[in-house]
Amino acid sequence: MTSGRRLTAWIARMSALARGRAQVRPEAEEAAPLRAELFTADQMEQHGKVLAERHGAPTVATRDHLLTRLDDNELALLAACKLVTSAVKAECRVTPAGEWLLDNYYLIEEQIRIARQHLPKGYSRELPRIARGPSAALPRVYDLALEVISHGDGRIDDETLVRFVAAYQTVQQLTLGELWAIPIMLRLALIENLRRVGVRIGADRVHLNEAQDWANRMIEVASDDPKSLILVIADMARSNPPMVSAFVAELSRRLQGQGPELALPLTWIEQRLAESSLTIEALVQAENQQQAADQVSISNSIGSLRFLGAMDWREFVESMSCVEQVLRADPAGIYRDMDFATRDHYRHVIDQLAKHSALSEVEVAKAAIELARRSTDQDEPRPHLAHVGYYLIDRGLPLLQRAVHSRLPLLARLRRTAGAYPRSLYLGALLLLTTGLTLAALVCAHAAGLPAWQIGLIAALSAVVASQLASSLSNRAATMLVGPSRLPRMDYANGIPDAMRTLVVIPTMLLSADNVDELLEALEVRFLGNRQAQLHFALLTDFRDAVTQTLPGDDSLLQRASDGILALNAKYPGATSSFLLLHRPRRWNAAEQIWMGYERKRGKLADLNCVLRGDGLDRFTLIVGELAQLAPVRYVITLDTDTELPRDAARLMVGAIAHPLNRARHDAKHHHVCAGYGILQPRMAASLTGSQRSRYAALCGSEAGIDPYTRSVSDVYQDLFGEGSFIGK
Repeated sequence: MTSGRRLTAWIARMSALARGRAQVRPEAEEAAPLRAELFTADQMEQHGKVLAERHGAPTVATRDHLLTRLDDNELALLAACKLVTSAVKAECRVTPAGEWLLDNYYLIEEQIRIARQHLPKGYSRELPRIARGPSAALPRVYDLALEVISHGDGRIDDETLVRFVAAYQTVQQLTLGELWAIPIMLRLALIENLRRVGVRIGADRVHLNEAQDWANRMIEVASDDPKSLILVIADMARSNPPMVSAFVAELSRRLQGQGPELALPLTWIEQRLAESSLTIEALVQAENQQQAADQVSISNSIGSLRFLGAMDWREFVESMSCVEQVLRADPAGIYRDMDFATRDHYRHVIDQLAKHSALSEVEVAKAAIELARRSTDQDEPRPHLAHVGYYLIDRGLPLLQRAVHSRLPLLARLRRTAGAYPRSLYLGALLLLTTGLTLAALVCAHAAGLPAWQIGLIAALSAVVASQLASSLSNRAATMLVGPSRLPRMDYANGIPDAMRTLVVIPTMLLSADNVDELLEALEVRFLGNRQAQLHFALLTDFRDAVTQTLPGDDSLLQRASDGILALNAKYPGATSSFLLLHRPRRWNAAEQIWMGYERKRGKLADLNCVLRGDGLDRFTLIVGELAQLAPVRYVITLDTDTELPRDAARLMVGAIAHPLNRARHDAKHHHVCAGYGILQPRMAASLTGSQRSRYAALCGSEAGIDPYTRSVSDVYQDLFGEGSFIGK
């Protein structure tokens, strides 16, 4: 009993000593993980309405803190990961949440890079902000993301998200910029949640390391010199260890069951905790619950980051966009049948107009629809005027700007002026630059005292050189001022309509048996990459030039080509044959004194046009395939023998020229195309193998690739004048 009383007195003295020192270490306080009451999809839908009413009218941004917070989150997560890594290297026990963090840190780094890429500086300043409440000054769409993650404990699913955002918009409509920012903000909020859990993991790791260090010292002293154990406990008491769940649980786990002498530090800890009405068992249980909760939070957050990359955000934005619902009332019925990029372009124009107008995006969209609807009441039907796109990206845009009282910024007004007077500005710039550079050369020549004939020669040479430099500078300035314009396009992903039946033709020559086999194989490859019911493929052939009308091997080559076309139609049967062969005979060319195909490639295409218009069958000696299917052909795609047709490129080109704003509108009075396009020439690119055929090909060819249709590039004549520079015969 005397020993027990002495032990109790010693513990009391150690406790008093600890109370006399600082009770809490000066550590930076971190916010708790994003955890709130878990809501079902129905509850989240109701919460969306409540949150919209709480946000109230939005305000404008003053500063952008999101990128700064993202940088801080990256550093905090890196520090936590390093702590866990050091524990693994030391073969120490790691919590399940720490294992999740370490195993998926590569994914977190990737998501941070994506978030930084999709959130350039100043982007979030354009987003409406919350004016009041605990989330004041934050973008309201970021607060939406925080709410989704908080009430899902880091888990995101598409149904809950869609219902939550839709319910929010019944009270307050989100802008297009906000809808597109939702995946970015969800990513930022998930990284924020991971940072909070990661900081807690790191702090617990520090407490675990401290508990393990004291436990190792006590076990070692108890084994070698039990009398000195009291001194080690005294050192621990003087160090004032944190009485947090991680420290207490780890120390208790290590010391329990190690012998009666190691019960002394546990007794001291028990007394310290009793002062706060706590027990070791309660803290151990709390630590286990916290580890389980952290594991759920971090696993849900990691899974949600993967979900963000898998979800089709284009469909989400269109389904949530109020502007989209207005534009689908297009009087011409064209809008819903366009491809996504074109629809998104229309919405982007509305977004820009609304930013410089007192009207909302929905009101601007309704104004465009109203202008299109008025055109349907006119006596003279003009289908393109009834399409809402005419007032968004075509000549009707100034009408819409005046209707919504949009005040464009200076750069936009300059671009509009350049678009209104393209020829005057372009030719004027060429003339001024050429004249100025030439005069500068003449001044230098005159100052050098050269004779008149030399000055004249210098003037002529300088004008030639200066015109080339002026052309390059003018083209560069035009590209910077006007910017690339993407042609609108219909969406024919489900098949080209019957009214847009298209023929792909390859004007070529039959040279040898191997050449015929290569032509047939290339034709089959183009067909396999562009299989459409209303798309047909044809070889438009001639024989090589000869001194006589026929050569001995002509019939065998023609028979080989004919058999090949028949074999392809048998190999790929359908309602109509997909492959055709149209062959012309040689004709005498008096100018060149030789037998040849009339006007070669240009002549073949002219003869084909005659056939498509119901005449000219006598110009071909052999036609293989069902000729009747050529009658309803609307468009022709012409390829050179060595030109590839990438996958689905045919339907993309047909979708472009079939758009009402691109269809050629003929001026019967002046006999020319006054609007739209009669011919479209897509951007050409060298293939991976073709760019290496020669040094000239490598020097003059564009960037090598397998699909030149995946990127929009600028063409000066197309962007400035609305006309293409057609190259070909």
